[in-house]
Amino acid sequence: MVSPVLTSATPLILAAAGELVVERAGIVNIGIEGMMLSGALAAWFVDLWKGPMAGVAAAMLLAMLLAVPFAIAALIFAADQIVTGTGINLLALGVTGMAYKLTPADWQARTPLAIDPRRLMVVTLLIVVAAGWMLRFTRLGLSLTAIGESPQAARAAGIAVQRHRFLAIMFGAACAGLAGSYLSIMFNQSFTENMTDGIGFLALAMVIFGRWRATGILLAGLFFGLVHAVANHVETRSGLPPAVLRLFAALPYLISLAALAGVAGKSGAPAALGKAFSSR
Repeated sequence: MVSPVLTSATPLILAAAGELVVERAGIVNIGIEGMMLSGALAAWFVDLWKGPMAGVAAAMLLAMLLAVPFAIAALIFAADQIVTGTGINLLALGVTGMAYKLTPADWQARTPLAIDPRRLMVVTLLIVVAAGWMLRFTRLGLSLTAIGESPQAARAAGIAVQRHRFLAIMFGAACAGLAGSYLSIMFNQSFTENMTDGIGFLALAMVIFGRWRATGILLAGLFFGLVHAVANHVETRSGLPPAVLRLFAALPYLISLAALAGVAGKSGAPAALGKAFSSR
């Protein structure tokens, strides 16, 4: 039996691993929540049509397509990354909800073919290890790190800043889409409106908790997975009053807010994180 902690931690760690690479390049993409939600819908729908592997591929592709307007706004027009990411989330929430409502009732009642979630758990671990190794020991990773510290200095050194940032955004989106597919065809085997329910924001908090390091993200993911599993257990089996249960259900997000507010500290953040930069 798969541990509830690993079950809850897997999509968090996967999305956070992608966001780690994005943020080390100096970009904050809070739109990963919407990209996960879009990936969940794409995986569910395409799985019903063509099978689970096609569903996974569709989830990653749709999330990457959704990342394109974010990349254009952030990289070409130097738009505010938080505002742009929020727009992506709102767009994904509205479009996925409308698309699900337009899906025929007989399709909504069908159950997609499942993929063993343990496979993605292994893949997630490999992705985290590979991301950490890439950032520390490869030319690409060192270039991304240099860009995150000072894009102006990186450009002066001959690094293609915008191209590297675009690749980082696409990688983060692919991870978010893959995490979304986990929710709809590996864990739940169904799709519901807004089924991500804030997981993308928890992944953002994990990057802060993990001090922008792969090992830190892995440990933070296990911690958040434990908190989420305990909250789910208490909510479904304790028999406590509804008001208390709502507090337990909100516990992971309260911790997330504490991290984003700076309680966990900012040590290790790239110097240029979230700052607008234009090569024009």
